[in-house]
Amino acid sequence: MELAGADIDLLDDPQRHYRLKRAIDRLAAECPDITYVLIDCPPSLGLLTVGSMTAADAVLIPLQCEFFALEGLSQIMRTIETVRARLNPQLELQGVVLTMYDRRNNLSADVEADVRAHLGDKVYRTAIPRNVRISEAPSHGKPALLYDLKCAGSQAYVQLASEVIGRERAA
Repeated sequence: MELAGADIDLLDDPQRHYRLKRAIDRLAAECPDITYVLIDCPPSLGLLTVGSMTAADAVLIPLQCEFFALEGLSQIMRTIETVRARLNPQLELQGVVLTMYDRRNNLSADVEADVRAHLGDKVYRTAIPRNVRISEAPSHGKPALLYDLKCAGSQAYVQLASEVIGRERAA
């Protein structure tokens, strides 16, 4: 919520897209042991997200298994291409993770098939299931893994982390 008005604050800064990159570069110089910096962006394509893509090496896209999410995926893919062309030529798509996946719902399977057909191995094998315990965690002020490590959603996130690490090691 503290960042809700940050886009407006950035409007007058001609170097706005590079502010986060400069901050991360300073952090890396001060703390050389840091290997990764994860930037969690809101589900919008405003200045904060573009600045994050300018600072990033790669983008991991969580994709809700719903019809309109496919529209959003197309939009974010275009944004990645634009950022790559204009601001950050090194930016790449790390992968797409399917979220709120419900095996009982044909729509989830349809979204999965469509995304895998278009993006192939960029789609992680691990899908995060629709899970009540994951939904409850924020209302208790806890990350899902601390709220209920044994629930299916938390276990899927642990599996996803292993898959991400495995891809990084292979790269």
